[in-house]
Amino acid sequence: MGVADHDLPPPPGDLAGLYDAYSPAVYRLALRLCRNPSAAEDLVQDVFLRYWRQERYDPSRGPVLAYLLLLTRSMAINRLNQQRNRWQVLQRWSTQLLGGHQRSPHDWAELGDLAERMRAALAQIHANQRQVLELAYYEGMSQTGIAEHLQIPLGTVKTRSRQGLLALRRQLQDFAADSSAPLLTPPSLADRHEPR
Repeated sequence: MGVADHDLPPPPGDLAGLYDAYSPAVYRLALRLCRNPSAAEDLVQDVFLRYWRQERYDPSRGPVLAYLLLLTRSMAINRLNQQRNRWQVLQRWSTQLLGGHQRSPHDWAELGDLAERMRAALAQIHANQRQVLELAYYEGMSQTGIAEHLQIPLGTVKTRSRQGLLALRRQLQDFAADSSAPLLTPPSLADRHEPR
């Protein structure tokens, strides 16, 4: 057998060997997609971590490098979408909060009160619902991205987000009734749903 041992690809269970053999190719693709060396390095680490944790690679479907590159592409696209979603959420909230006019001290006090009530309301809803809402609003993740991140069905994410939003509405109803300004409505989670 003329092939040396070091010419054979590492076995799928040898994470260190796979990293040594394939991380340069994964990094090149990550850098091309992310266009940022630091983000590409983080992505490479996360790709190998997900590979190790999920153990979904099936050798009968192709070489491990193809699987790692597909995983890299998928995770890079998700991150780019999250960044875009964060920017869109920030744009929507700043437009709602700041509008086109100068806020009075009373307006700022009211917004501060709303923020405090929002924190208290979030603390009172079920932890699973709060987790989904926080990932959507603070991390800018889509419902599909949340399902993948938490490793739960998409339907469960939708149910938790809906129930969480309804619970928040009930918690904040008195604020809307007491306030002269309408209750600020956050961007819809449905806006972030990706087609299957």
